[in-house]
Amino acid sequence: MSRRKPRGRPLDGWLIIDKPAGITSTDVVNRVKRLFDAQKAGHGGTLDPLATGLLPVAFGAATKTVPYVMDGTKLYHFTLKFGEARDTDDADGQTIETSDVRPDDATIEQALAGFRGAIMQVPPIFSAIKVAGERAYDMAREGRPPVLEPRPARVDRFVLIARPDADTAIFEVASGKGVYMRSLARDLARACGSVGHIAALRRLRVGPFLEHHAISLDKLNQTDDTAPASPDLLLPVATALADIPALALTEQEAADLKQGQAISLVALMGRIPATADPNGGLARAMAGGRVIGLCRLEDGMLKPERVL
Repeated sequence: MSRRKPRGRPLDGWLIIDKPAGITSTDVVNRVKRLFDAQKAGHGGTLDPLATGLLPVAFGAATKTVPYVMDGTKLYHFTLKFGEARDTDDADGQTIETSDVRPDDATIEQALAGFRGAIMQVPPIFSAIKVAGERAYDMAREGRPPVLEPRPARVDRFVLIARPDADTAIFEVASGKGVYMRSLARDLARACGSVGHIAALRRLRVGPFLEHHAISLDKLNQTDDTAPASPDLLLPVATALADIPALALTEQEAADLKQGQAISLVALMGRIPATADPNGGLARAMAGGRVIGLCRLEDGMLKPERVL
C-alpha cells in the first residue's frame, strides 16, 4: 500500500509574523501555511487573541528548533487597567470584581520589586494548561474553573514605562519561558491594593527574532493570489539559534556528531565559547559555516542533542 504524498511544498525556514489583535496563533499558522502552500508549519510561542506582535512561524526543519526559540528571552509591553478584574485576566473577559483603588506610581514601583527574578506564578484559568487531561480554558468555559497550582517563572525585567492616567499603567517585561503576562498584571494590581486586567499586550521580541524581522499578514495577503508566497521571505532555520554560542568543528567531528557520537571537551579546548556553560549548557555546532545541530556540554563531553 503506497503512502499518501504530503500536501504542499517542502519548505524550511522561519517567517516572523506581526500578529494583529482578534485572531488566534493557530489561525495565523493555518493562513500562512496556506499562503505558502507549505507541507509543515507550526508556531514558536502562543499569543492570546487580544495580543499583537511577534509570532514566529516555523516551516519544515525549523519546527525542530521551536523549543529553543521558546526558551529564549521574550520582551513585552502591556497596559494594565486598574479597577476591574476579569475572568480571563484580559479585556476579552467578563468583569468578576471591581475596586475604587487607583495606586500612585510610588506604590506601583514598590510592588514591582516582588515580581522580578525567580517568582511563583498561578497561570490564568483561561490558559492551555492541562488539568487531568483537560485544557484549563475548556473547563473554565464550561463553568468548571480549575484550581491551578503556582509554578516557577523567571522575570528578568519588569518596569513601569508610562502612566497615561490614573486608570492605566504601561509596563515593559523581559521574561523567560512560560511566564503569563495576564498573571503578572492581575497579581501586580492586587499587590497594589486594587484589581486589574490587561487592556493591551504586544510582544516585541522572541529569542533572536526582533520587530524588524516581522511582516504583517496584510502584506502577505497582497502577494499574487495565483501563486504561493515566495520562499525568499523565509529566514534560514539557523536564525533561530543565533542566541546559542557557536562552536566550530572539523568535518570529521561534525560527521561523528551526526552519527550520534559524543566528543571529548578536551579535544575542543581553545574552541569552546566562553559563554557556553560546561555544566549542561547548549552549543550550536558549526562546520564550514553550516549549522550541524545543537549539542549539550556535560560530563566532560559534547553530546549531540538535535541534528539538523
